[in-house]
Formats: sequence, C-alpha cells, structure tokens
Amino acid sequence: MSTITATDVNKLRQMTGAGMMDCKKALTESNGDFDAAVDFLRKKGAKVSAARADREAKEGAVIAKTTSDHKSGVIIHLTCETDFVAKNEDFVAFANQIADLALNNKPSSLEALKAIELNGLPLSEKLIEQVGKIGEKIDVINYALMEGENIVSYIHAANRLGVLVSLTASPSEANLVAGRDVAMQIAAMNPVALDKNDVDPSVVNREIEVGKEQARAEGKPEAMLEKIAQGKLAKFYKDSTLLNQEFVKDSSKTITQMLDAVEKGLSVKAYKRITLG
Repeated sequence: MSTITATDVNKLRQMTGAGMMDCKKALTESNGDFDAAVDFLRKKGAKVSAARADREAKEGAVIAKTTSDHKSGVIIHLTCETDFVAKNEDFVAFANQIADLALNNKPSSLEALKAIELNGLPLSEKLIEQVGKIGEKIDVINYALMEGENIVSYIHAANRLGVLVSLTASPSEANLVAGRDVAMQIAAMNPVALDKNDVDPSVVNREIEVGKEQARAEGKPEAMLEKIAQGKLAKFYKDSTLLNQEFVKDSSKTITQMLDAVEKGLSVKAYKRITLG
C-alpha cells in the first residue's frame, strides 16, 4: 500500500478540482496511481450524475461574450440545482471557461460544443467530472453563436440573464453604447420579436381573436370588431416588438428612432435572450 502524502492530494486537486477528501480517497483506492485516481473521480461524477438525473436544475449562470472585434458572440446557459452553487466563484469561472471555449471554436450546435475538449476532456465528460466535484446536477442546456458586423453582449442580474445583439453597422464607440442600451432593453422588456413581420402568425391570429372577444364583451357592434382588433394589434406590436417599443431611457423615441439618431440607418439585425428558469 502506497503512502498518500499531502503533496499527492494537492497535486490531484490541482489536476481535477475535486475536494481534498475526495482526492485522498481516490488516491487511496487507486494505490497512489494518479491516472487511476482521476478515473475513480470521473466514475464518481458519473454515479452522482445518474443519481441526480431526475433532479430539477433551475439555478445556474448565463454568460454572454463577444470577440474583441465584435464580429462574433456566444451565449451559454450552465445549470445547477441551488443558488448557493450558482453564486460560487468556481462555478461562475467554469461557466466562463465554457463560454470562452465556444467563442474560440464557434461550434454550430450545443452537441458540437460538448464534443470540444476542455483541459484534456470533451466538455460532456468535464461536466460529469464537475458533477462529482460539486455534488449537484449541472449541464449546459442552451448555447447560441451569433456572427455579423457588430455583436454586443450584456449580462444582467448576477449572470441570471444574458443578451446578444447584432447591429447593422461596423463597431464605433457610439453604436456600441447604443447596442448595450438595446441589449438592456431586451433584458428588461423581453420583446416577442424583432419587428412586426417577425411575429409568429399564430400569435398575430390569437391577438386578433382576443381583441375581438374583448370588444364583443364590451358590447361593441359586430361590424366594428375587426377594426377594433386591428387597433389592439397595433398596440401589441408597439409594446412587444423590439424596434417598435418605446426606448426605456427616453420614452419619446422608439428603439428604431433612438438608433437612427445615433447613426443614420443603424438598426438591429437579430438578438438572442437567455434567462434562468
């Protein structure tokens, strides 16, 4: 039986990030063999992961980042079970590592992201390793890549919500500030679509029918119902589509008007909003 020293335990901790007692047990069970000890810890993570597969993981961290030239941006959602873990520095650092991994490799899907190696292991296996370390069910459940002329990112409320915005013009100091304002608007107002034409037809039909029913309940004549419903639909577009919303920092302007005042023709091409829960 090999003698397990504090130096050995610390070395395994540095290699895996696992707790001191877990590392000591892994080395003891593996008779001091570091490779076997790492495998022991991974198997422990897999067992913990399987045992907690049916647990709800509604806490976590959302990280949104862009490249320095603002041509690419990513947003990832790493889940965990408790607020205590979500606020842990190591957990947030791990979420940022995953976002950096995505930003550097630009995978086309969540599955492709999980196949990329992080510190010598595919991310899918690294997640299982972290389950063994943390003792909670954790996973990356959402990921998006955005590329364009000018991508702006924003993280709100202690990593609980993230936004990516793609603007139509090349980056400048003014439009980067405007892009962040738009991202904050998206975070706060949660628009259903970018513009009128982007709203799902089923949503439009539902709004029209609801408008008619409301007017009918108010005793309006049947001949007037369609016109009243269309008026309510116009208000829905104003309240719920990004480019037509009132700018929260200056309600005298819509988002379209605010952007155009910053730079003629500046607009939003696309956005992505991810939140916990």
